[in-house]
Formats: sequence, structure tokens, C-alpha cells
Amino acid sequence: MTDTKPVRTLIVDDEPLAIERLQVLCAREPLIDLVGTASDGLAALRMTEALEPEALLLDISMPELDGMGVARALGSAKHRPAIIFVTAFDSFAVEAFNVAAVDYLLKPVAPDRLKRGIERVLERRGTGEPGQHANTYVQEFWVPHRSELIRIAAQDIERIDAERDYMRLHVGQRSYLLHQTISALEERLDPEKFIRLHRSTIVRRDRIKGLKHDGGGVWSADLGDGEEVRIGRTYLDHAKAMAGR
Repeated sequence: MTDTKPVRTLIVDDEPLAIERLQVLCAREPLIDLVGTASDGLAALRMTEALEPEALLLDISMPELDGMGVARALGSAKHRPAIIFVTAFDSFAVEAFNVAAVDYLLKPVAPDRLKRGIERVLERRGTGEPGQHANTYVQEFWVPHRSELIRIAAQDIERIDAERDYMRLHVGQRSYLLHQTISALEERLDPEKFIRLHRSTIVRRDRIKGLKHDGGGVWSADLGDGEEVRIGRTYLDHAKAMAGR
């Protein structure tokens, strides 16, 4: 059963009006126990050490030490708070999952999105490290969709296709674009669950039903329901090794 004791929360933003708006939202949310505010990154580190909040509502664009710098500095802290980024820009989403953020909220923050972010902190409560993942591989992505960023669990992604500077993440009948290179993305994915079959394609291993060739040396992976992915020569040995060949 999830522990619903209010989350001790610290707001960090260099804009007084932004702090004021978040204070109002926090006051209306019973899952939040607001313990203080900080107007810059260095103050955030000092107050985190002194107050030991469970979560930070952390702006990214701040002078001197920005939000990403704060998150990295807290990475090895004894009492590392869960990080919920609050920003006006969606361009930092890739960096956000690199520092194991719990959520990524776009300004102006909607009350329901703030509540969802805090609920994610509650879900991780009791794991010992609320802002950290169990391993070094990425477990989730935030991708732009309409007017917000939505969270996609890595385990739900079936296939990834490169489209110039973007990756198309296929999840069931839907797909989403993420601004990332395929090589960088490959490094972040668990190789026990994903395999690169082509310079422009990564597939979740359990989607592969079999391997076949056309008699002319060209191999492909059968994903079922008539769907196939051509295997590049560079990746063929790796694919065969997966099949024990």
C-alpha cells in the first residue's frame, strides 16, 4: 500500500512570480508539505542539506548553477530528494532522464500534472533512493505530445526508428518523436531488453519471433503479423548470437 504522508517539498526557481504560483498550487495540494523555497542553485543545495526535503520542484534555467547542475550535485547526496523539473522549455527532456528525474513539468504548471508528479514520488517511497533508478539504463522517456510532455516506460517501446535527428518510438498503435541520436539512445537502453538490428533501427528483443534470409545473403527479423525489419551487415553477427548461432 502506498504511503500517502505528504511529501516534504522544496521549490527552486529564480523568478519570484514563478515561486509564488507554485506556492499557491502546493498549498492546494494535500499531498505536498512545502518546507521552503530557494531562488538559485547554490541556495537549493544549502537548503536541501539543512531541510532534507523528499522532493524538489526544480527550475532548469537559472544563473550560475542551473537545475541540471543541482540535480547532478545531489546525485551522491546521502538524502537525495526526488527531482521534478519545472521549466518553460521541452528541450531539456533528454537531459532530465539522464539525471534520473521523477517528472518533467512544463510551465504554466497545471494542478493535475503537479499531483501526478508528486504521486510518482510516493510510488518510489521506500525504495531507499526515490530519485534513482534501480540500474544505469534508462527506464522512461518524456516526449513532446501536443501541449505537454508525456512519460513513456522504456519497457513499453516495441521498436525505435531513426528519422534524421529524431527517433520515432513505437508504442502499440502509436508513435512519438524524441530529439536524440540513435547511438546515444542505444547506450542508454538495456542490452538485455533491446537490440540494434540496423543503423536506423532498434528493436525490443521479445518482439522478435525469428530470423530469416532471402537466399541472397540479406537477413531480416520477423516481428510477427507480417512485420519485418532488415538486419544490417554490421549487426548480423550480434543478431545471430542472440539466436545462438
